[in-house]
Amino acid sequence: MEEIIIIFNELSSKRIDKFLAEQLDGYSRSFIQNIIDGNNVLVNGKPCKSNLKLKMQDEITVIIPEPQEMNVVPENISLNILYEDEDLIVINKPQGMVVHPASGVYNNTLVNALLYHCKDLSGINGKLRPGIVHRIDKDTSGVIVVAKNDKSHNFLAAQLKEHSMKREYIALVEGIIKEEEGTINQPLARDPKERIKIAVVKGGREAITHYKVIERFKENTLVRCILETGRTHQIRVHMNYKKHPLVGDPVYGYKKQRFSLNGQLLHAQKLGFIHPTTMKYMEFSTNIPQEFLKVLKVLKKELHGTEKNDIIY
Repeated sequence: MEEIIIIFNELSSKRIDKFLAEQLDGYSRSFIQNIIDGNNVLVNGKPCKSNLKLKMQDEITVIIPEPQEMNVVPENISLNILYEDEDLIVINKPQGMVVHPASGVYNNTLVNALLYHCKDLSGINGKLRPGIVHRIDKDTSGVIVVAKNDKSHNFLAAQLKEHSMKREYIALVEGIIKEEEGTINQPLARDPKERIKIAVVKGGREAITHYKVIERFKENTLVRCILETGRTHQIRVHMNYKKHPLVGDPVYGYKKQRFSLNGQLLHAQKLGFIHPTTMKYMEFSTNIPQEFLKVLKVLKKELHGTEKNDIIY
């Protein structure tokens, strides 16, 4: 059971179900409406209906119920383990793997694999997301840390909250970014027009992405993105907002893609944090996956006229 308190500070009134769907990452409007119907949302201490119009300074208490009992089955799925001890495990997640079970996806996730591999995982996030401190999208590859106990989970989560955990991504975007580096500071929330999307929305949650150009090609730019915050789809939405969507992105990218890809070319290359027991800084990095490298080789050949086999970033 999780309790969240939000103060409504917007000048214009807004339906409570719509407002909460924008504010709470990972929860659909239908889910919000269901918990409102179950009297799990209070406005100024009283139950409400989904169509309630909020007023300035209304205090909203949201009680997220425990997920329903589900049999999340351990599965013998190979994992690329970068580091492991009694407190945590660091994984290089492949593109195409979902991090944890959710509606409609209950097998072949990272959690299914972890339950087979590990005897213990932290229980803070419930039965569907044991040990999961942070997530990366299904079609994003790269480094992710998982907590084996509640102490480690809380310690790592605190670093995420205070923005001290180092998270660096490499992304290939459409078009040429002229400046060498920059920062995108735009709030994110559920897209009011298309609920499956996240968008830059006034009054949304703070989201800050720093980027640096690594290399420019004829029609694309390779960039390093450094997350200050970690909102859902943050890099994908921010780069699309900048008119440079990620190559291969099926949601925010170009409708007509040049390359036949399984998803966006986005790789969580580097992750750094303070270890919860040793209190020492640890940093992990991984190479760009082969599908990503194949596209870079094509782009380099177009630019230089020769094949480049020693691509290292």
